[in-house]
Amino acid sequence: MTVRPLILFLLVLPGLLPAGSISHAADRPNIILLMGDDHGWDEAGYNGHPHLHTPVLDEMAAAGLKLNRFYSAHPSCSPTRASVMTGRHPNRCGTFAPNWSTRPEEITIARLLSQAGYRCGHFGKWHLGPVKADSPISPGAMGFDEWLAHDNFFELNPQFSRNGGPPEQFEGESSEILIEEAIRFIEKSAGSGKPFFTVVWYGSPHEPYSGLEKDLALYDDLPEEYADTMVRLTSNETGRPTQRPLRDVLRERYAEITAMDRSIGRLRDWLSEQGLRENTLVWYCGDNGTPGDGIVTSPFRGKKGNMYEGGLRVPGLIEWPAKITEPMTSDVHTVTSDMLPTLCDIVGVDVPQRPLDGIGLLPLIEGKMTERPEPIFFWSYNTRGEARGREPYIAPPLQQGTTPLVKLMGNIATRNFSNYRHPEIAESDYNGTRVMLGNRYKLIVHNNGKIELFDIVADPAEKTDLAEDNPEVAEAMQQQLRDWQHSVLTSLTGADY
Repeated sequence: MTVRPLILFLLVLPGLLPAGSISHAADRPNIILLMGDDHGWDEAGYNGHPHLHTPVLDEMAAAGLKLNRFYSAHPSCSPTRASVMTGRHPNRCGTFAPNWSTRPEEITIARLLSQAGYRCGHFGKWHLGPVKADSPISPGAMGFDEWLAHDNFFELNPQFSRNGGPPEQFEGESSEILIEEAIRFIEKSAGSGKPFFTVVWYGSPHEPYSGLEKDLALYDDLPEEYADTMVRLTSNETGRPTQRPLRDVLRERYAEITAMDRSIGRLRDWLSEQGLRENTLVWYCGDNGTPGDGIVTSPFRGKKGNMYEGGLRVPGLIEWPAKITEPMTSDVHTVTSDMLPTLCDIVGVDVPQRPLDGIGLLPLIEGKMTERPEPIFFWSYNTRGEARGREPYIAPPLQQGTTPLVKLMGNIATRNFSNYRHPEIAESDYNGTRVMLGNRYKLIVHNNGKIELFDIVADPAEKTDLAEDNPEVAEAMQQQLRDWQHSVLTSLTGADY
């Protein structure tokens, strides 16, 4: 399709979108990315959860594309969010762990889609740096036209910053608040004649937990044996650690998930009423596995924070009625880093010319991909000593957050971020637990050097370590993993910029 040169001149900025990569906006879907906070794979009715009520996610799974083996790029939140925005492993830009920021030079999916004519809005948790106006890594600085966002997570009656302004308190259930704000943005975008790209990153079901009475009431009959276990989490009253019966905690956690599910239903219904749902791609996922205070029914080993399946496997659902006309279930390994290249393929823009760790899933959506063409790598970078003697990548005052939350860090209710220049690669940089996930085997190299190998297809619960019986497989995978780590560390030095 021919695009007039004047339009190209207006839409393309040097270094991001090649001129030949833009197709006509009318051919493109609207795009909505939804992400639950600490929402693990099993915590949905469609995956057989014995207690949870998630009718909307269940309906999406029944009607759209269910990514049965979908992974977060990291077993914690900030790094996974960096992978969504960039299509890259978060260690490439120093987003090693929660409260480690991204870098201004990263090319985000919002920047790419904005230049391609989309209106881009972000709502909810950001956690890639401060959301204030002067932050060089706020949603606005990273490509979003509008944002109502929080530096970290939030509960009932949350405080958000609108377009970088001072925090404002919003009364109500946070998932419902975010969806109403997103709807207002979409309505305005649709009126402008432009396609929209809308990101809703929920604060639920991250602890500390709370819920509306109507949602809590659904879980009054949880098994009594849960009351015999005490779990550690944050107190809503003090913002500091406390211990509470697991049964009470799960009641609140499940109420948050149900409210989040209901808000997605509100969004889908509104899209239908406006005639927008047919050509709107909605992609839901979690940002890491279930934490220890909520993981009671998972069939997997591990939890949030580690590299076993329980820390990495998350819900993954894509609904796009115009393209996905029949229910589909895929067991192909997919990951949050795949989001950027997939959306680029769908929209018709070139991916950034720098190392990516995700692949385009359009062939999978079209029913043509039955096996992943390349492995997925994971890596929990060892941040001990990372700040010692290194120059901050962003001036510390610009890394100070403003939006308060219940959970205190030290004695403050806001979050500050870190990122450091890393000009040279040292042998110690290769440490930290790292993983190579192939189509059959999963290799885990722990920080202490211990190696584990699992047949992840036959043994998704990771009960049988095959490393001693398959030394050649383990050795070959170790070498591939080491080569990939070198590529990541090269990016960390700033070589891609």
